[in-house]
Amino acid sequence: MSEALRDTQRKLTTIFCADVQDYTRLMGQDEEGTLAMLKHYRDAMSRLIEAHGGRVINTWGDGVIAEFPSVVECVRAAMDVQNELADQNAARPADGRMLFRIGINLGDVIVDGDDIYGDGVNIAARLQASATGGGIVISNTVYDQVRNKVAVNFDFLGPLAVKNIADAVPSYAVRIGEGPVEALPPADAAPSINAKPDVEARRPAQISSAAPMEKLWALIRPMFWLAALAAAVLLAINIMSWQGVFWSAWPVLGLAVCSALVWVAIQSRYDRILLGLGVIGLGIAGINVLTWHGIFWSGWPLLGIGVVAALYKIIRR
Repeated sequence: MSEALRDTQRKLTTIFCADVQDYTRLMGQDEEGTLAMLKHYRDAMSRLIEAHGGRVINTWGDGVIAEFPSVVECVRAAMDVQNELADQNAARPADGRMLFRIGINLGDVIVDGDDIYGDGVNIAARLQASATGGGIVISNTVYDQVRNKVAVNFDFLGPLAVKNIADAVPSYAVRIGEGPVEALPPADAAPSINAKPDVEARRPAQISSAAPMEKLWALIRPMFWLAALAAAVLLAINIMSWQGVFWSAWPVLGLAVCSALVWVAIQSRYDRILLGLGVIGLGIAGINVLTWHGIFWSGWPLLGIGVVAALYKIIRR
């Protein structure tokens, strides 16, 4: 047996594959700024991968390949990556955000030094190419391992065709605080681990997960204007019929709290639970102010809300 064959081994591992959606467009707008942002985001991604026991194998162009001994930790790392990058993207204009697409597969691969090769890698790359910006797509082998171990929902996307593999690979989208993700049409090829082919021309059209929320916001927005108008009318009536009682404060406070809770429910940029707790806390503080008799009784429920929020944040981490 040759020395090369003795050094080559096979193993079962979880492959994490990521790249940037619309990377060519971003480079065309601002090459230096895009490269700096890519480096910054990659550093964050590498930190989270290592925190979950993974190892970055290779980076090519705008892509990242990593492997994990644990399927569950790989999916958790991918979710942490998308959540952290979403927080960083929130401060950027919509056309300047860098959105990564992540594909995850559990498969048998060939190990050659620090690199891995084989169908397991190609499937992960194909899953990544079918994901939406900011999304995660996993294979059925990953789904079978994590469906009862990760507190997240999945959407079945159907079979995914992969070049040089006879059977299509059933795939699932990980739902990260969004609604169902539609299946994307298959592509003919997947990128190699050591080379970044020009796949921009044959990438399927991306489905924006924010589109349903934007439509819902367009429908609900007039309700906020009506609530503001109602609050203004109540205040005007109270002032014009003033008899020493500021009665309009109560319905105005109710309208404000209800409107804020509706906004929390339909927005997708920030954590809904933490925002909801914050709105409830402000509402309780408002009641304390309106019924003020020299006692700050709302401090106790506010302390309880703060403890619940802290525990939720720790558990989620």
